[in-house]
Formats: sequence, C-alpha cells, structure tokens
Amino acid sequence: MTAPAPAPMRVPAALARHVVVGMADCKVSRTAEETLVTYALGSCLGIVVHDPAAGVAGLLHVMLPTSTIDEAKARANPWMFVDTGVPRLFKACYELGARKERMTVTVAGGAHAGAADAEDSFQIGKRNVLALRKLLWKNGVMIHAEDTGGHQRSRTMSVSVASGAVSLRTNGATTPLVRPDGPARTGRESP
Repeated sequence: MTAPAPAPMRVPAALARHVVVGMADCKVSRTAEETLVTYALGSCLGIVVHDPAAGVAGLLHVMLPTSTIDEAKARANPWMFVDTGVPRLFKACYELGARKERMTVTVAGGAHAGAADAEDSFQIGKRNVLALRKLLWKNGVMIHAEDTGGHQRSRTMSVSVASGAVSLRTNGATTPLVRPDGPARTGRESP
C-alpha cells in the first residue's frame, strides 16, 4: 500500500518565478517557487510531466515527431523531436528524484494549419500527437490531461512546480488544464 501524496504546496503569485522554455527546449525543476512556461504552441507540443511526491516538474516544447528526418539536427538538439526529446525529459526528471509511476503527463498543442484539417498537407500537429501517444503507450505511460488538435492558434502553457497545476492561455483567456486536485479537462479539443 502506498502512502497518499502530500498536499500540494501553494506559492503566492508574487513569489513565483517564471522560467521560459523556448521552442525545441526543455526545463526541469524541483524549485517550488518556479513556474515553467512555454509560448507559441501551434502544431508544436508542450509536454508537462509532474511528480507531486518528489516536487519535480518538467516542460518540453517539441516541434517535430521523429528525428529520422534530420539526424544531425537531432544530435545537435534532441529537444526538437518527440522521439528524442520525451525520453530525455523523463530521464532529467528521474535525476531530480521523480518516479515514473507517480508522474502525470499533460499535453497541449498539435493544431492543424489551415482552416480545416484537410487543408494541412504536412499534418505536423497530428503527427506530433500520434508520435507522442505511441511513445508513451510503449512505455506504459498515459496522458493525464490534454488540449490538442483544433485550428492553428497559439497556446501558452505553464506548470507550477509546487502544485503541478497546469494552465493554458489561448486568445487572451487562461483556463486550467490540471488543478492541484486533478485534471480540469481531459480529451482532445474538437477540430
């Protein structure tokens, strides 16, 4: 029998420090006062992992599904691709004390370009989401909450390291994806 997770720590907004995660970038932290944030998630994916018991959070901003399209770029920047970035995100969290069985995964982005899904000839957003689902499934990890797909628009994603709360800002409105007590929203957005 496992012990219940400790209550999430609340950090006053005035004390929170934002750590920006750029495109094809990743940050992990166990500093309770930090909020990890990434901007401009269109077809890209923002992938948050959080272990409440260890107080560890990570945020990865990937651009493309597979590194096989440019192995030299993958070697230079593995954060660019789902297949090379996600394993490194998990490993970086493990190094800070996170454990896979306690971690939650939250995903945002993966939008299609164009007015309709059929107009997006490259389907990067959809391919990103599919590559992530396949990789997580192979490793026995499920997505806790998500806001993926839909029409091309910019999403800003942030995670509080202390509480694991994940917020999504789209078109000037901020909504919770994950509250400290559980997911606020699950499932895909309608296209």
